[in-house]
Amino acid sequence: MTFSLATWNINSVRLREPLVARLMTDEAPDVLCLQECKSPVDKIPLGTFQSLGYTHMVARGQKGYNGVAIFSKLPITEVAAHDFADLGHARHVAGRLENGVTIHNFYVPAGGDVPDRDVNDKFGQKLDYLTEMRDYFRSEKPKKSILVGDLNIAPREDDVWDHKKLLKIVSHTPIEVDHLAAVQEAADMVDVTRADIPEGLLYSWWSYRAADWDSADKGRRLDHIWATSDIAGAGHGSRVLRDARGWEQPSDHAPVFASFDL
Repeated sequence: MTFSLATWNINSVRLREPLVARLMTDEAPDVLCLQECKSPVDKIPLGTFQSLGYTHMVARGQKGYNGVAIFSKLPITEVAAHDFADLGHARHVAGRLENGVTIHNFYVPAGGDVPDRDVNDKFGQKLDYLTEMRDYFRSEKPKKSILVGDLNIAPREDDVWDHKKLLKIVSHTPIEVDHLAAVQEAADMVDVTRADIPEGLLYSWWSYRAADWDSADKGRRLDHIWATSDIAGAGHGSRVLRDARGWEQPSDHAPVFASFDL
């Protein structure tokens, strides 16, 4: 069985309902994982998405911020939803497909503006969240699993527009990169996107602050698709739908895709 998957920080699923519908219509991934839905679960416009074939959903939501959801054409059953670091935030949900593949959808905290937990509580919360992710995957070793989401870290030098300039900018600091690597190691997961696209600059986020984001192209790869080593070799077809960043009233993130033969 081959299925396609996309992950996208949508920055309000209700405000950008037309964009989600456009992606579902034009690209039609079998599974679509959204982050930063900014909506209680019962307010998500599920009827629209069901009419486009996405008849299954697992989600966690809250009013105004955070929120994660998995929409699927394939039957999916919720298997987990953890509040890492006890933040009281809707940042994780996991579902299992009928073929036994578990999909974890994460929205890791952004971490604020100052990369110092002594003066910025949000940065401390981000590091604590990643530490608890690491510990969770150490104790609950995943198999046949895919992890996706806005992890709010661009780990590689070619995941940002200027490595040296961003070394002290939240999302690319060495301590964040190390924490993310520890999660990946604990989960025994492969970065599917970079396995498919091993070289070259690659971004999934461009700031709203840029007057012309496309020409400036000062992006970061914050959105990821990983898979456990037992199935990572089945992943292929990775791509970033850069054009979506230029749609009307866009999210500042672009969707990331991969397919799996499982």
